[in-house]
Amino acid sequence: MAKVRAARADEARALTELVRRSKAHWGYGSAFLAAVAPELRIDAADVTARRIVVAEDAQGVVRGVASLELELDLEGDGPRARLGLLFVEPSAIGRGFGRLLYRDAVRRAAGLGVRKLLIDSDPHAAGFYRAMGAVAVPVAAVLADGRPAGASRGELVRFEAAPVPPPAWVRAWTGGGPAVHVGNVAEFNAQFADASLDREQRAAHHYACLAAFYSPYPAALVLPRTVPSGWIGLVGRQLGWGPEVEVYDGLVERGPGLSDVVRARPALAGRLAGAGLPLVPWGLTEPFGRLAGRPWRPRELRYESKAAAHALFGRILAAGGHPGIVLPEQWRAATRRAAVRLLAARAGAGESTVLKSEHGVGGSGTTVVSPAQVRAAGGARAVLRRLPRGPLLVEEYVHGPAEPGAPRDLTYDGFVDDAGRVHRVGGAVMDVEDGGYRGATVGPGVVPQWAQRPLLDFGDAVGRELAAAGYRGWFDVDFVADGAGRLAPTETNLRLTGPSVAFMVAARLDELRGAGHLVRIADRVELGARLPEAQLDELCEELARGCAELGAVFVPAIPTGAFEPAPWLGVLVAAYSGEVLDAAEALVRARALAVGAMFDPPDQDQERAQSSKSKTEAGLRVT
Repeated sequence: MAKVRAARADEARALTELVRRSKAHWGYGSAFLAAVAPELRIDAADVTARRIVVAEDAQGVVRGVASLELELDLEGDGPRARLGLLFVEPSAIGRGFGRLLYRDAVRRAAGLGVRKLLIDSDPHAAGFYRAMGAVAVPVAAVLADGRPAGASRGELVRFEAAPVPPPAWVRAWTGGGPAVHVGNVAEFNAQFADASLDREQRAAHHYACLAAFYSPYPAALVLPRTVPSGWIGLVGRQLGWGPEVEVYDGLVERGPGLSDVVRARPALAGRLAGAGLPLVPWGLTEPFGRLAGRPWRPRELRYESKAAAHALFGRILAAGGHPGIVLPEQWRAATRRAAVRLLAARAGAGESTVLKSEHGVGGSGTTVVSPAQVRAAGGARAVLRRLPRGPLLVEEYVHGPAEPGAPRDLTYDGFVDDAGRVHRVGGAVMDVEDGGYRGATVGPGVVPQWAQRPLLDFGDAVGRELAAAGYRGWFDVDFVADGAGRLAPTETNLRLTGPSVAFMVAARLDELRGAGHLVRIADRVELGARLPEAQLDELCEELARGCAELGAVFVPAIPTGAFEPAPWLGVLVAAYSGEVLDAAEALVRARALAVGAMFDPPDQDQERAQSSKSKTEAGLRVT
């Protein structure tokens, strides 16, 4: 396995030769190389003064070198440093050593309190630095020694990065280190026996792939379904994990019981629980408590109930101090007949209504019904006949902002640690359609300025109540924005969620590439065809390259949905601007849908039999 270590003074001459070979690789003439030789030389004293490190391969052979050089803060914008050297042996270019050295430099810079990392790149390396997340800045071309560059000497390209340490909540969540992630999504859902949830838990087993992102740096993933062999490798490269993440998949083909299946394998359970690392689940369950040796306290989860959460919100608001929050009215319909009467009365008064099951995930069991829909269905009874059986909550519908494109659905994420302290993670904007969650975006400036303070303050207050009630773990509070600049809380989720995954990825990318990432998770990106595993891996690699060309990062989040009869992918995309983020998502959706075109004959008059024969010979599975 490749690693980075501090250079030694006795390596100075060998490292100088490596740097010269790397520079010559780009085709510069001997006269140019002779002219820049003093700038490329490494002296023994430089090794310490310039904080020089080397990258070694698995055999201990030095393959690259980099320096991190602190500078005086002459501009008054905080500590600065320069990536004075980053060179890779020509025979090792493209094998990840440059990426390893760059990420090490960003990490070290953050640890030294550096807030701006300057990079004067050879033009041939500019694409590499863009892919690493550095941002080109419009300044005159310069040389490594600060003098203006002439065309005869090779112009350099100025980049900047903003090193940042992991936020405090990351250090508190798993102690700032690796954790074992248990994808018990189906197990969590099954304990509520809600009629709105899929009994076979097929979707839940797919969403268990999000276990890859339960913390910013996993040590092991425990998954119910088998995942594609290339998936974790690509995710690991994008998020800088390295090859040491262990994957235990294919443990549950049917049913929700992942934790008990692991416990039934003493060697596996001992390896996971005995590693001395935190075990992080999607959500708390009694079987997970047995696996983790954690006392099971079922009342911890009582506010997963939408009715109980609504009552909690009411108690917090009754105490005052949250003028930007308004609570929609909610009524429990003890019978379907009572629900029919409530819905009919509201429709008759021209009011839209939200119908909710007691539990449900991702919008499951939540239906928005307008008066026009009641009329079109033939009455309230006909509407309710189409919904899952079981108790219903009838809730006032909150009308959203009138401005087109204004955020409507927002969420607060945080967690309660083992000592009962509440840690604020942040706010996000969700993509919700017809009551169903489809994705979320996190990052700087995503939540409107007017909503930030009420959202964060109320989320903190909910967290304190959850802590007092004994809950320990991740939680969120979902809101809808009304037309008067207020937020209406709608439910709590006592588990990890899609937005929480986006926060984890944003924290990791900020640490690797520099601060300021926007991250969007899209639950379902439609695929134009069902692909074999090898072709799916190729598609994901293609999407990663395409997003990198835009200045974005692509991470496949849920790959197993690609093998469904109606295939889909869950994905994450990240960028430093909303425009690039939107472009990356559009590219991913278009190329994912276009994979079906490979099965269409180029000429519509061509014999379909020949097309079918070609597909069969290519080993492609088509549905």
